[in-house]
This record gives sequence, C-alpha cells and structure tokens, in this order.
Amino acid sequence: PQKVVYLILYHIFFLIFVWSYYQTIFAAVGKPTPEFYLSKADVDRLEQEDREDRQQQYLAQMAKDLPLVTRTIGGSIRYCEPCQLIKPDRCHHCSMCGTCVLKMDHHCPWVNNCVGYSNYKFFVLFLGYGLLYCIYVASTSVQYFIKFWNKELDDTIGNGRFHILFLFFAAAMFSISLVSLFGYHLYLVFSNRTTLESFRTPMFRHGPDKDGFNLGSTNNLKEVFGEDRRLWFLPVFTSVGDGMSFPTRRTSEDSHQLLNDRQRWAEEGEGELSDRETALTTVQPPGRSRVHVEAET
Repeated sequence: PQKVVYLILYHIFFLIFVWSYYQTIFAAVGKPTPEFYLSKADVDRLEQEDREDRQQQYLAQMAKDLPLVTRTIGGSIRYCEPCQLIKPDRCHHCSMCGTCVLKMDHHCPWVNNCVGYSNYKFFVLFLGYGLLYCIYVASTSVQYFIKFWNKELDDTIGNGRFHILFLFFAAAMFSISLVSLFGYHLYLVFSNRTTLESFRTPMFRHGPDKDGFNLGSTNNLKEVFGEDRRLWFLPVFTSVGDGMSFPTRRTSEDSHQLLNDRQRWAEEGEGELSDRETALTTVQPPGRSRVHVEAET
C-alpha cells in the first residue's frame, strides 16, 4: 500500500510540474500593441533629426497619448531602435529573442524563452512545483539511501543501489538550488519587481523609485496570480492587466490621500454647520423664530 501511495503522489507532482514547465516554454512572448510602434515615416523623420534634444521632443510628441510613467535615466522617452517602438512601462528588449518583451523579467536558458508578463506566473509555479517534486523524491528515497549506507539493502537489486544513491543526491541538490531561486522570485512577486528592476531601479517622472509599482503584498500577488484564488495554483493565465500599463504606488497614495481629504473636508463641513446652528440657537431672542434670525444674518 505504501508503494502505491508513493506512485500515485509521484505522478500527481510530476504532471503538475511538467504542465507548468510546458506553459513556461511555449507561452508566446508578450509584445507591445501596434500603437507603440512608429510608422515608417515617423522613423525616417526621427533618423533625420541630427540633434538629440529634437529627437526627444519628437518622441515626446508621439508618446503624449500613451500610458507611460517611466523614463530613461536622463528623463527621456524610452525608445527601442531595433524594434522601432516606444517602450511601454517595464518593457525591455531581449537580444536573445530579438524583440521587446512586456514586463520582462529575464531570459531563462532553462526554458529557452523570455520570462515576462505572459508567462511569469507559469515560471513561478514551475519553480514551486519543481521544488515540491524534488523534495518529494528526496524524502521518499532517503530510507533506501540509509539502508544502502548501512549495507542493509537486498543484494538482489544489483546495480539498483547506485541508482538509489544518484536519485537521492540529485533530488537533494536540486532542492537546495531551487529553494533559493523560488524564494527569491516569491520576494519579487510580493514586492512587485522584476529581476531587471531589482538590479536597476526604474526611473519615473518624479525620479528613481525601487518601490514605484509596489501596491502592497496582497495586490502585488493578485497582479501576477489574478483575482480568483481557485486558479492561483493552476498553470493557466490569470494575470491582471494588459502588460503595458501598471498602477503605481504614487498614484495609489495620491488617490488614498484625496479620499482622506474629502472625508476630512466633509467632517469639517458638518462640524462648522453644527457650530453655526448652535450659535444661532443661542442668540435667538425670545418670541422670534429661528428662520427670521437666519434670514437677518
């Protein structure tokens, strides 16, 4: 019965791991929509400009209706010359894929694909289920490894003892490497950063801000895994947004401050009205109606 349970659980962990791995590999790389691309005439005009400041003015004019909050280090519009487009926020050009990738995290040789907006959830699940799979294999084979170490294994298994030795060490070593990588990407998810942004602070209109996209742990998690918690652990696409525009911490704080100000103004207004009514009632002469007093004032 124990071996049957081991076999069933093994295939469950293996299938969900392979499913996540498949999704990470074959998910199409997210690319900007056509409005971010320059027409041939715009590209020709941009290339004809000799002065850099004139080029930036022209790019700023073309980008005025695009949802952009990030800039280059010099405060200019982020432009990709190979792709001939204005980069959306958090979008970067991948030299391996030869294209701009939405919310690019990194190019991963493990999956031979760019990890970004379209498959970042799959990649995190791939790491998590890979770690779970390796821990399961190591924990179920450790008893046979101990028997091998104590020379208690049945001699009839022959060279199988070396297979057990290799299986245990391979699973244990991969578990050690995956736990650090999975933990790091969980940190990135909860802080709403990409690997690129963790090494190079994004530049906003108001300046550099490493927590510019941080909306709080819960909202950051939902941005990657979606609103429906029932689908969080399944490798199906549920990420929030379009991959080209993102809410920022500064906008959220401004909105929150505006709501607080409105509430405070409303409370102060009610307080002033109450004070005025009290004063009018206090100075009201006998025999005269309150309406007459208010009319005179």
